[in-house]
Amino acid sequence: MKQYKIAVLPGDGIGNEITIETLKILKYIQTYYSSFQFEFQIFDAGAERFLKTGVTMPEDTFNHCKAADAILMGAIGLFEARHPDGREVNGDVIFRLRFDLDLYAGIRPVKLFEGVPGPLRDTSKGIDYVVVRENIEGLYASRAGGCNVRDELATDTIIITRTGTTKIVEYAFKLAQKRNGRPIDGKSMVTCVDKANVLSSYAYFRKVYDEVAQKYPHIAKDYAYVDAMALYQVMSPHNYDVLVAENMFADILSDLSSATIGGLGLAPSADIGDNHGLFQPAHGSAPTIAGKNIANPIATILSGAMMLDWLGERHGDAELLQAAKSIEQAISNVLNEGVCLTVDIGGSAGTNQVGDAVIESLHQILK
Repeated sequence: MKQYKIAVLPGDGIGNEITIETLKILKYIQTYYSSFQFEFQIFDAGAERFLKTGVTMPEDTFNHCKAADAILMGAIGLFEARHPDGREVNGDVIFRLRFDLDLYAGIRPVKLFEGVPGPLRDTSKGIDYVVVRENIEGLYASRAGGCNVRDELATDTIIITRTGTTKIVEYAFKLAQKRNGRPIDGKSMVTCVDKANVLSSYAYFRKVYDEVAQKYPHIAKDYAYVDAMALYQVMSPHNYDVLVAENMFADILSDLSSATIGGLGLAPSADIGDNHGLFQPAHGSAPTIAGKNIANPIATILSGAMMLDWLGERHGDAELLQAAKSIEQAISNVLNEGVCLTVDIGGSAGTNQVGDAVIESLHQILK
């Protein structure tokens, strides 16, 4: 039996509540399989810790995350926890892990589950695509290196490299190879999202995309300017399979895409590199609803499933891969039944009730 060390960072606000439900499900599902076992190590990092101690993430915690087989995060950040220059301190955790562990691929699945009241008028053609975000370059590479002169002039610099762009576009095409194509017709396609008509940095991103795409002639190439893409995600999301974009553009588009499937409470994410993986919901810490047992834990639970899938592929463990599919199927069943939904998607169930419902569905699937 393989033992996997999971560094757990519950974080701030609702982070602890949604993490508890996810760990409950992961602990439950491991009892059904013989090939793997989890060792969860919980660490205090985040904005609440910063307000108390002045340190967002101790160096020892970072080292444990680096040594772990995977990292599971709840939610990091509070509006009032900021550095003197105005930046929120959540970057001390999220950006530190992404940049220092080379988690270059931000993966944001966008899937509309049956039973979820999405805001779009007609979703009959389906929504099931993935936003692939370049995570460690782009405009956010200037996060600590921008210039502010006499409170009169501020600048940040976008960074687009051949190496970084090649890696993220390769990841996008390899992901498309494993998927079933876009909902409308099953066509495998990678859409390059940029602003190549205006900025040379994005024209260069597209140039590298074209070079990488030549290695995947069986997967269709596609292009969209980022402003038009925001329209297409609302008007015709069924036309897309995999989107690949620079750091900031993909950050914005992934939040927009989440709105089309019922909100951020249903939006999982993964930050993946060649040697490390961080898994967390795409939403924030929502401190105004913390402690009220109304937060939606599904995004975090789905992120946990993504963690199992990543570990399964990385270690060639078929049972981990199956466990990941079982969790997603259990969530699909719960949402489709429509009797255990949190308030953000039209129900009245508590956070812990949703976790219990997912476990009950898992029991039915696995028995």
